[in-house]
Amino acid sequence: MTQVLSKCEKLPDISSPRWDQNTFQGRMYHFFTTANCLNLFVSNATLERARNIVLDYKQGKYDPNMTVDELWRAKTLYDSAFHPDTGEKMFILGRMSAQVPCNMLITGGMLTFYKKLPHVIFFHWINQSFNAIVNYTNRSGVHKQDDRTLFLSYCGATTGALSCALSFNFLLKKWKNAPPLLARLVPFAAIAFANAINIPMMRNKEFTSGIPVEDADGRTMGFSTVAPEYAIPQVVLSRVGMAVPNMVFGPVILEQLSKATWYTPAMAAPLQTLLCGFMLAISTPICCALFPQKSSIQVDQLELPLQEYINKLPNPPKTVYYNKGL
Repeated sequence: MTQVLSKCEKLPDISSPRWDQNTFQGRMYHFFTTANCLNLFVSNATLERARNIVLDYKQGKYDPNMTVDELWRAKTLYDSAFHPDTGEKMFILGRMSAQVPCNMLITGGMLTFYKKLPHVIFFHWINQSFNAIVNYTNRSGVHKQDDRTLFLSYCGATTGALSCALSFNFLLKKWKNAPPLLARLVPFAAIAFANAINIPMMRNKEFTSGIPVEDADGRTMGFSTVAPEYAIPQVVLSRVGMAVPNMVFGPVILEQLSKATWYTPAMAAPLQTLLCGFMLAISTPICCALFPQKSSIQVDQLELPLQEYINKLPNPPKTVYYNKGL
C-alpha cells in the first residue's frame, strides 16, 4: 500500500499491530516482522526517527506525504526495539530480533559440546545468562528491580538452571548403555526445566508490585499481582516451544547425518548451528504468537481490592487487559 496519508479516507490505527492480534495468524505475521533479526542492523538514528514518527502520529501530528507503508515500517521498528509498557529502548541482546542469531550460536554449542563437564557448565551458563537478559528485558509492567535484587535473581536463575543441566547429565551417566540420541536430548530437558526457573526469577517483581491492567481504551485501572500468575506460565510454554524444533528435531537430524559416509566430526558444530538457526527463524515468531501479548482477564478474577476499585468506577469494565511479556 503506497498511498500517502493525506489521501487516506481513514487514517491507519497504529495503537495496535498491523494484523489482527485476536487470531494466531495475525500474531504470527506480527512477530515475523518484529522478531526479524535484520532489525538488529537498523541504526539508532533510524530507530529514534521511527519512535518519533509513532509518538507524533499518536498525537495527531504526521507528514502528510508519508506513505502508509512507511508509517507501518516505523511502527514495526518501534515495536521491535522499544518496550511496550515503558517506551524505553530495549537492550539490543534482549530484543526478540536477537533470538535467532544469539540462540543459534549458543544452542549449537550446547548440542555439539555436551559430553565434557566444563563444556556443559560453560554453555549452560552462557545460555541462562542470555535468557536472563531476554526475560528481564521483555518483562511486563513498568517496575524496575534494584541492582541487588536483579543480581540475586540472576544468580538464582542461573544456579537453578545449571543444577538442572548437571543433574540430567549425572543421571544419564548412571544409565548404562543409554542411547547416544538420549545424550543429545539432555540439553533440551535441562532448558525446559531451566525456563520454569529463570523466567519467574527474573520477573519476580511482577508478583510483588503487580503489572498494569487496562480497559479497552488503554486507561490503566491499577496494578495486579494475579495477572502474572497467568502471564508467566504462558511465556514459559512459549519459550519451551521455541526450543523444541532445534533441540529435539535438530539432534535427531544430526544423528542421521552422522551416519553418512561424507560426514566428519568436524562438521558437527557448523551443521548443528546452521540447523538451529534455520529452525529458530521459524519457531521464534510462531511460538511468540501462541498467546496474545496483550492478554485479557476478567475483573472478577483479579485480587479483591482491585476488583472493588474497578467496580466503583463509572461504567466499570468486565474485562481488563495486560501485557504478558515475551
